[in-house]
Amino acid sequence: MIEKKYRLKRTKIVATIGPSSLNKKKIKKMILAGLNVCRINFSHCNHNDAQKIIEIIGELNVELNTHVAILGDLQGPKLRIGEVSKNTFINKGEIIDLKHGESISCNKVIFVNYNTLNNDIKLGDKVLLDDGKLILKCVELSNNNVKCLVVQGGELREKKGLNLPNTKISQPSITKKDFLDLSFCIEKNIEWIALSFVRKSSDILELKEILKKNKSKSRVIAKIEKPEAIKNLNNILKVSDAIMVARGDLGVEIPTQKVPVLQKKIVRAARRNAKPVIIATQVMESMIDNLAPTRAETNDAANAVFDGADALMLSGETSVGKFPTRVVRTISKIILDVEASDERKSFNKFLPLKSNERYISDSICYQASEIANQVEAKAILAFTASGYNAQKISSNRPNAHICVFTHNRQLLNTLSLMWGVLGFYYNNFDSTDNTIEETQAILKESKIITRGDFVINIASMPIKEKGMTNMLKLGKIS
Repeated sequence: MIEKKYRLKRTKIVATIGPSSLNKKKIKKMILAGLNVCRINFSHCNHNDAQKIIEIIGELNVELNTHVAILGDLQGPKLRIGEVSKNTFINKGEIIDLKHGESISCNKVIFVNYNTLNNDIKLGDKVLLDDGKLILKCVELSNNNVKCLVVQGGELREKKGLNLPNTKISQPSITKKDFLDLSFCIEKNIEWIALSFVRKSSDILELKEILKKNKSKSRVIAKIEKPEAIKNLNNILKVSDAIMVARGDLGVEIPTQKVPVLQKKIVRAARRNAKPVIIATQVMESMIDNLAPTRAETNDAANAVFDGADALMLSGETSVGKFPTRVVRTISKIILDVEASDERKSFNKFLPLKSNERYISDSICYQASEIANQVEAKAILAFTASGYNAQKISSNRPNAHICVFTHNRQLLNTLSLMWGVLGFYYNNFDSTDNTIEETQAILKESKIITRGDFVINIASMPIKEKGMTNMLKLGKIS
């Protein structure tokens, strides 16, 4: 069984599974160390390996009685350069041609996977290569050729990313490769699907329409990594199921110093909309090779917890790093120390809107969080078929554990991404009193609550109908 202290942390951990961690023994150790969601990165992971990950997680969820979710991360319209000869360097002041194609690049011509580059780019636009290590500027345009001046040179390495911070990209948000990976995700009932390089709300709606046509229950995460996404954030939030602050490409596309402030704004906006928010990229980057994180990384992770992020995401640290289990355990300890600290601020609550058709449910969830903090309740017990209550209570960040009971087994995994939520399978909704008594017994057996603890129960009455929440009950465990 997963160690209790790691199981009861509020902030969740997402970890990418890759060559360093793709075996059952290692994934089991990571789950026991506090892992909540396994990420499949389709930029690097093939369907055979993805199938292995899905099978392993399914087996371990049964063996460990856990509800670890799977997140399928679509590559999106990632711009990259092609293959490059070894020891190729470009120097400041040189003129370089950018062309669409798959030939081997050299120090005078760089081939890219962007077939409309010469139509989209404008004179003076910046071209960033390899996460901004190399900087070019467009100085001349022709039919199939973009001439660039090298502003900052260095070694040119193959298949590295290409960013155009000043250019409006015309490529579709879902590529041919994404359609294949998406079909795989739908077939395997993956709980969460992340869409890369989201620019506007219609990108998310297009993906959701595909899921709807295929009767998929997968939920959609919008990855915020483009300046356009920042401008359209509110509209993107309204149609997304969750948000990811993808700081890698975002930090290349906009000035680096703006990322910390934007991160806080995005987390606050996500909470206001009751949408889970993930902080990603270079969270524990040094632990790819080292046994311990830097002090700066420790502070960065802690600040994300202070801000109220739902989850922190590990990428290379667990996919190709030397110590995948250790890094999960390390970040779990950081989370627990912050959450136990007196310095952890009380999060601002967002009052329910009367215009919302679920105003009654929203009000009950809001008051459950307020009363729980007032009486220092140990747990809030909620019953749900869709996860709506869990999401609403979670967004208020109460001090109590959010214990969610549902008859929907797939939903239990989905809830693993949400801050503070502990999921339990329950399917005996005979009467309100009986349901409350039985679910409290489950929590006593799990040692989440004990005699003398205050608990809050919210539910719909009559409970058999499983309608919208309209009841709140405060009780003391005897």
